[in-house]
Amino acid sequence: MAWSFSRSSLYRLLFLVMSLASQRCYGFRTFGFDVHHRYSEPIKGILGVQDLPEKGSREYYVAMSHRDRIFRGRGLADGDRTVLTFDGGNETYRLSSFGYLYYANVSVGTPALSFLVALDTGSDLFWLPCNCTSCVKSLPSENGQDIKLNIYGPDASSTSKKVLCNSTFCEQQRRCPSSDSGCPYQIQYLSNGTSSSGVLVEDVLHLITDDNQKKEHDARITLGCGQIQTGSFLSGAAPNGLLGLGMHSISVPSMLAREGLTSNSFSMCFGADGVGRIRFGDNGSSDQGKTPFNIRSSQPTYNISITQIIVGGNTTDLEFYAIFDSGTSFTYLNDPAYTQITTSFDSLIKENRHSSGEDLPFEYCYELSSNQTNFEVPVLNLTMKGGDNYYVTNPLLMLYDGDGPAGYCLGIVKSDDVNIIGQNFMTGYSIAFDRDNMILGWKESNCYDDVPSNSNDSPTNKAHTPALAANPEDTSNSPPIRNPSTFTFMAVLFPLLAIV
Repeated sequence: MAWSFSRSSLYRLLFLVMSLASQRCYGFRTFGFDVHHRYSEPIKGILGVQDLPEKGSREYYVAMSHRDRIFRGRGLADGDRTVLTFDGGNETYRLSSFGYLYYANVSVGTPALSFLVALDTGSDLFWLPCNCTSCVKSLPSENGQDIKLNIYGPDASSTSKKVLCNSTFCEQQRRCPSSDSGCPYQIQYLSNGTSSSGVLVEDVLHLITDDNQKKEHDARITLGCGQIQTGSFLSGAAPNGLLGLGMHSISVPSMLAREGLTSNSFSMCFGADGVGRIRFGDNGSSDQGKTPFNIRSSQPTYNISITQIIVGGNTTDLEFYAIFDSGTSFTYLNDPAYTQITTSFDSLIKENRHSSGEDLPFEYCYELSSNQTNFEVPVLNLTMKGGDNYYVTNPLLMLYDGDGPAGYCLGIVKSDDVNIIGQNFMTGYSIAFDRDNMILGWKESNCYDDVPSNSNDSPTNKAHTPALAANPEDTSNSPPIRNPSTFTFMAVLFPLLAIV
């Protein structure tokens, strides 16, 4: 069976800055906001977009893998608690038109301006396009008219303050003419000449408590006034800013914790439909799986240890390190982990293997016959250091042609350097980045409820299940935690990784 994929027209970048409620909050609370992926159906509905690459099409995954290649060089060179989120809400969206990253609506300054920023656990600085000579200032809409994007201006915000070169946040003091000069910054994203540079400023980030009261809080933060963006920031990735969630003291989670507003933790939920959540001050739950971080003092990342691979019930003891990165769409593994997982998976697949072509990065893809209504795939589990199992709910990417499902690929790319657990392996989980206790936590979630949609179908129960049945015709956006007999594998994730 030959795979024939129609080429869609070059998708247009569309952007919408959503209006924010005017609220304030004071006290020790947890803040959260919604995150959106650029190809998600909710965002396509909001933007009125109909000509983005079709979910599951070859163009859809080519765009995702292109974003991965662009950014992979970046980041390598239960009790009472306050939880906060963005004042626009705790939802996040995976937006395919903007690099297939997860985005949240944030507001900054006085009067408040709204920005749709990419969320990245692989970098630290929060920067916005600002008094820029090189940045994206508008995007074409469906009707041909330009949609203007908000551009931050410190002089237009009454709460803005210059960060001086003698600040502890100023890492480029050598470029300062004097100690009372404004502090410059420059972040190099090593792939494709992508960077952001400008000066550091202080201003307020508008947050609300992530509870029924929705009390507002204005948190003073340090951010980058991004005057010059280069590379992919000019062609679709993070066109309206990027919010780093890393471990450095300049990241937003670090600043909120230092000011006593939240605990030193946050969580992100990754829904199968491209809608997620982000909550600052959330350490996760007492019944979540967990594993410790491996911390390098020179360049701390969300690095964890995997000690065992289970494919279709077959267990292999193999210890390796990997970084959990919300800015990377797919999962990247080097050998021996890559070969162990892919060859074990391949040996248990009944469908014929098929080349994915030069434009897709996946080696292990398989054909579906025109009348095929289901197929069986082995369950993939990763045993983390400490013994807890991490069940991969969505390891496959479905491919479609004009007649419907044409095949599927195992969503792992061979890496020649670092191991990265990308968004596709986080689907169906709420992930807690608990920096208080230096652990990564995870619990199955549909991102709409605080509890898993099927609490009896836990990772522990699935750990030794040999296979799951998948229905290629099921293309719904229902929550990912489903009965194995009706489980559908759909890919909705894209990558990002940055180096400061």
